[in-house]
Amino acid sequence: MGMNHDTLGPDSNTSVTPSAAPLQTRASRLRDFWNDFRQSPAAVISLIIIIALAIVSFGAPWVSPQDPYDMASLDWLDAFLRPGTVGSGGYTHWLGTDNAGRDMLSAIFYGLRTSFMIGLSACALALFAGICVGLTAAYFGGRIESLLMRVVDLQLSMPAILLALVLVAMLGQGVGQIILALVVAQYAYFARTTHGAATVERGKDYIEAARSTPLPARRVLLRHLLPNVLPPLIVVATVQVASAIALEATLSFLGVGLPLTEPSLGSLISNGFKYIHTDRTWLSIYPGVFLMITVVAINLVGDQVRHVLDPRNQR
Repeated sequence: MGMNHDTLGPDSNTSVTPSAAPLQTRASRLRDFWNDFRQSPAAVISLIIIIALAIVSFGAPWVSPQDPYDMASLDWLDAFLRPGTVGSGGYTHWLGTDNAGRDMLSAIFYGLRTSFMIGLSACALALFAGICVGLTAAYFGGRIESLLMRVVDLQLSMPAILLALVLVAMLGQGVGQIILALVVAQYAYFARTTHGAATVERGKDYIEAARSTPLPARRVLLRHLLPNVLPPLIVVATVQVASAIALEATLSFLGVGLPLTEPSLGSLISNGFKYIHTDRTWLSIYPGVFLMITVVAINLVGDQVRHVLDPRNQR
């Protein structure tokens, strides 16, 4: 029987290169994920809101009418202007000004930039630390697993805000200190999730086959075990970003978070809280509304991601 060289030849249109198949599979998975994700209008709207807030926050120096933390650009005569008032700079303060004459809309944009930066940085570092702890405990088992998981369980028994308060009191104020405190306060959630998923996977045949080969433990962990525990971690990460943003705002509101020279939604709310019983309620309400919208939108997106990635919902 002869071989059909036209079909198997390198120039055949029906041949598929080894690198093309994974790309097509990845694109197909992303398309299926998006088709399932957009079934929730609330999640799609929330995603649009998050993208819009991220654009205006990271583009704050270009889209804000004023740099609220440049003292040379502030005019004390513009203090406590009501929303919609035109200031001495010639532009309209759509959300009013505070006691220092800062444009509240500009201050909120700068505060959102700090919130996103701290939330994403803390979540990424906590995710990395949690994966390392969870995978190590699940892969090696025995006393290492018992020790690491008891430490994680002990930390999970403590409220995150209490642990963050203690750490910030020890480390001091600053962006770096806040991020470190949030990482320590949140990594246990990722470690517990990673350990639970990895414990299920480590007993499966493909992991046993990989461990029976002379492959180093690092390769088995990163190439075989880690990809199969990522879906639940993605869900936890979206929730923890919102939690980190809320924790940072809480610490700054209490006066132990970022210093006054750093923009923060929490410090803006705290600064306006003393006027909450006067007719200057916009000082505290508007930053609080932006914080609430951000946290709720991220949580709605995370909830839909959890629903899409849940195997029980797969068709």
